Amino acid sequence: TIGYDTIYAHQDKEDDALIGVRSTARLFGARTKSILTLFYAGATVLFTAAFMFAGAGILAFVGLTLGALHLVWQTRQLDINDPDNCLKLFRSNRDYGWIIFTGLVADGLLRSTLGF
Repeated sequence: TIGYDTIYAHQDKEDDALIGVRSTARLFGARTKSILTLFYAGATVLFTAAFMFAGAGILAFVGLTLGALHLVWQTRQLDINDPDNCLKLFRSNRDYGWIIFTGLVADGLLRSTLGF
């Protein structure tokens, strides 16, 4: 949640500064891309561990890999000084969720169909 909340907060960081709102957008500033990369990498490692401990199959990991690539794309596309770009990328987090979900569902269907 830190990633998408920070991206969203960059849309109105000037207004936040005027009224004294503290946000991760203001805290991270120009370092936002680097910090989001660390958070996204950490989340991906934790998801990987959770999938391994849960005994997830190959399609779940394919979904996770595609989701991680989506986060890489998102971070590379981010322009913290363009509110329209920030809104577009904030909304793209829905796609990340669908990618992970689809991988898990596909894995479950494959396992139930093949019986393992």
